[in-house]
Amino acid sequence: MSAPADDRLIVALDVPNALEGLQMAERLGDAVSFYKIGLGMLTGGGLALANELKSDHGKRIFLDMKLFDIGATIEAAVGGLSQFDLDFLTVHGDPHVVRAAAQAKRDMKILAVTILTSLDRADLDAGLMVPGDIKDLVQTRAARALEAGADGVIASPQEAALIRALPEAAGKLIVTPGVRPAGAALGDQKRVMTPREAVAAGADHIVVGRPIHAAADPRAAAQAILSELI
Repeated sequence: MSAPADDRLIVALDVPNALEGLQMAERLGDAVSFYKIGLGMLTGGGLALANELKSDHGKRIFLDMKLFDIGATIEAAVGGLSQFDLDFLTVHGDPHVVRAAAQAKRDMKILAVTILTSLDRADLDAGLMVPGDIKDLVQTRAARALEAGADGVIASPQEAALIRALPEAAGKLIVTPGVRPAGAALGDQKRVMTPREAVAAGADHIVVGRPIHAAADPRAAAQAILSELI
């Protein structure tokens, strides 16, 4: 019997629909045990895929919805999603959102989004975000989200060490997108590190999508990333 897959690697199934997602999971086989299903696949059968991967294939599931709304609506949405036996669910890191999600979450972990890894200071200026260095803003948003009841945070690997140093982060999860193997194209990410660097900085899980699902041999690509984590 093969050893269980290292669940520090979460593979983002950023493909158009559930059929392609299932096919990719079958190609990856027992090399990968944890998958992220995002908003882009919601209308392509994403929840059905989450249920199938969980119930029929024993995979862990991270549903990346980045929910944001008034508290009552967040409670209703998170309560409804709890029926799918998910492992992780993302919400925006605003304290009122996190508090509502934590109230309704049941067994899944609520991860708070700090600042999207595709954004830089110019993007924040365009969105009228308060002045300041991105790393400082991420650290502050992370602290407030964790105080509000988040089980962990989503942040770029470049901010992982700062968040891990927070008193509020003791025993909490740090999940990092914006991870690219050495030499890989950055795509739409602007604040990146390699898998090994991200884990060394304090990440519990790394999220990798395109470098795996766009590879000629996705399983080999996943295994190469996992070898960096040893």
